[in-house]
Amino acid sequence: MASVPQDILDRIRSLERQVRELTGRSQMRPALDKILHGDITIGEGGQLIAQTPGGTRTFVVGQTPQGDWGVGIGREDGTAALTVGDDVNEDAQMIRMWSRDRDAPDRILMMDDANSDRFLGRPWIPFPMYPTANFAMQSTTSWQYAWIGRMPAQNAVAVLDFSSIASAGGQVRINYVPPSGTAQTLATWTLPANTWVNKSFTQPLDEADWGNHVLFQIEHRNSASTGAIETRMFNAYTRNTFTTSEAPDMPARKAAAAAAPATFEEHLATTPENPVAPGLRRVDE
Repeated sequence: MASVPQDILDRIRSLERQVRELTGRSQMRPALDKILHGDITIGEGGQLIAQTPGGTRTFVVGQTPQGDWGVGIGREDGTAALTVGDDVNEDAQMIRMWSRDRDAPDRILMMDDANSDRFLGRPWIPFPMYPTANFAMQSTTSWQYAWIGRMPAQNAVAVLDFSSIASAGGQVRINYVPPSGTAQTLATWTLPANTWVNKSFTQPLDEADWGNHVLFQIEHRNSASTGAIETRMFNAYTRNTFTTSEAPDMPARKAAAAAAPATFEEHLATTPENPVAPGLRRVDE
């Protein structure tokens, strides 16, 4: 025969026993500070934020109150260290590494290019220009190479500074040779006699993809066979774009490049555990 509580005291004792059992079981559960299996999804807005006891944010991921999506890693003093797409004024999802200099916390040490997706933004890279035997020559009135430089494209824009002088007058021109190999004359100018003429050229690396070789040529010639001419190179480097108008023209890409993964999820799904460059072998093969 079932036991039936006889009075209110029996019922109270039963409730107390159940409460003790529940309390004991709750203490046996592991602390909810670990995720052992499964994913966490932050969608439709919101952020995951880690901060110091003083309230300084050191890690943020998700959608900012301004509507941009990104990731931010900060230092304990509140300055930015590494950010991805955190600038609401840019929609290019740039990756940027920031300086630790407290006097210049907004200085960017490393980044991609906001206006040209395929190029490095910073650091700026020296562009090697080499003098030929004719960088200083006499009598010759035909075009001769004075300086030549060739390197794989890293940044989007090249900057070259140089100066020329001709005792009896002369001419100078600068050529850009994209990966296609067809030289393009950027400018030609005339030198007055015995006068240094300084030139500075800023040229987007049109038709080049990152890593494609590009070439610059500086040529000069005398106006008279009695003259002498000389060209001196002062500065040559590549840098990031400053405006959208400086973005280089797109290269003619191969059809295979168009089939590359378009999203982060597709890239993760198709990238091998130990990816290597084309033509190289995996270390475990």
